[in-house]
Amino acid sequence: MLTILANNFLGKTPSWYKLTILTFLVVNPLVFYFVSHFAAGWLLLIEFVFTLALALKCYPIPSGGLLALEAVIIGITTPAGVYKEVAGNLPTLLLLIFMVASVYYVKDVFFLLFTKTFVSIRRKYILSFLFFFISAVVSAFLDALTLMAVIISACSNFYAIYHRYLVSSRLFEGGGENARTTEAELEEFCGFLRNIIMHGAIGTVMGGAMTLVGEPQNIMIATIMGWSFMGFFAHCSPISVPVMAVGLIVCPLLEIFRFPGFGYRLPENARLAILDNYTKKSQQIDRQTIYRYVIQSAAVALLVLALAFHVAEVGLIGIALIVVLAALTGVIKEHDFVEAFHHAMPFVTLLAIFFAILAVVHDQHLVAPLSAWVFTFKGHAQLLALYLVNGTLSFVSDNVFIATVFINEMNGAFLAGAFQQEWYEKLAVVVNMGTNIPAMATPNGHAALLFLLTSSLTPMIKLSYMQMVKLALPYTIAMSLTGGLVIYFWL
Repeated sequence: MLTILANNFLGKTPSWYKLTILTFLVVNPLVFYFVSHFAAGWLLLIEFVFTLALALKCYPIPSGGLLALEAVIIGITTPAGVYKEVAGNLPTLLLLIFMVASVYYVKDVFFLLFTKTFVSIRRKYILSFLFFFISAVVSAFLDALTLMAVIISACSNFYAIYHRYLVSSRLFEGGGENARTTEAELEEFCGFLRNIIMHGAIGTVMGGAMTLVGEPQNIMIATIMGWSFMGFFAHCSPISVPVMAVGLIVCPLLEIFRFPGFGYRLPENARLAILDNYTKKSQQIDRQTIYRYVIQSAAVALLVLALAFHVAEVGLIGIALIVVLAALTGVIKEHDFVEAFHHAMPFVTLLAIFFAILAVVHDQHLVAPLSAWVFTFKGHAQLLALYLVNGTLSFVSDNVFIATVFINEMNGAFLAGAFQQEWYEKLAVVVNMGTNIPAMATPNGHAALLFLLTSSLTPMIKLSYMQMVKLALPYTIAMSLTGGLVIYFWL
């Protein structure tokens, strides 16, 4: 029986991984009861980041979930604390469940646009620049998670088309030089997709930092400060615009100079396979297809307007989009809706577990000492310290949570008369920028990056946690440094 239990515990993950998780589960109560609650909280947070980093070995739901469950059982947090975090992040969960699902019903028109771009632009650095720029602009008005779902869907389709081509051509059969060449070409194609999707992902991060609707914490900060859509942009633009400009410069340079991890090219066979698929679909266009494209295009236009003016919570807009598209395109059977939802639900479950870990951070006041440390500085040194602390904590835990903690701390200090309105506004801007720009360093810093890491695409193109960190590194250094310099010398 013990052998069966050992074999089934975390399935086919390596033995060292199983032993590591078991060690965590044994050590955590000992640290909690015999060292300190504070130390146990930080240890648990680091352990959860470990499960995210090895998401390709084991999806973090069982391993990270066991850590969260143990935290509740031994008392590092409470069920009420977990529920409070989940309830407080309900808009994000609704967004993931319904807005991401709604993308499934407009995927035809998006795939058409992405395919046309792929086959028309032959220079990699131009294509990368366009992906970064378009992702940034769109995510400034559309939430980053929705856009990330679109990009993942498009790249998954490209991979499927090329893989079908390889299988149908039987290029892998028989071994020998031909098979080795094909294997190398497939690796080149996977590298190409890794580059493109990371350029797009960083673009969503930067675009999301610029406007009120771009990221969840932006809305929260704008609400507390009483800023409108244009007011938010005006306050943040002294930092966000220079940082965006640096990102637009860095993007093509990474491809031109083939920075480590970048420089992969689109194999000609892959381009031809995608082009052939695009041509066949174009030739098969009939009145029904044109109708579907028109309806989807109109739905996307209305979606952008609804999000830009924030007519309702993003998740509720997603439900409305699903209802309208289903009604107008004849989606009436229960099984027709299953495919749309199955991509998002594993990540929704993981995010709920993540909120349990954040409940530990909150209940044990893990960031309180750092918040107090920031207030020991004066003048622009305080702004820079706040930026660095927010950035560091955001890529370790979660940027929305860190923004919530620090903006509430700043608000409390302002109401107590610690500083004037003008300085308060600068602090709010720094909290926003600190929890957006440096947080791109790791996948757990931004929900869009974490969504990409845990998507079904990453195993196919071999995009691991450390690969994402490596590919984001030049962006993180250049853009974070730019943000820090602007904050210290010009804000």
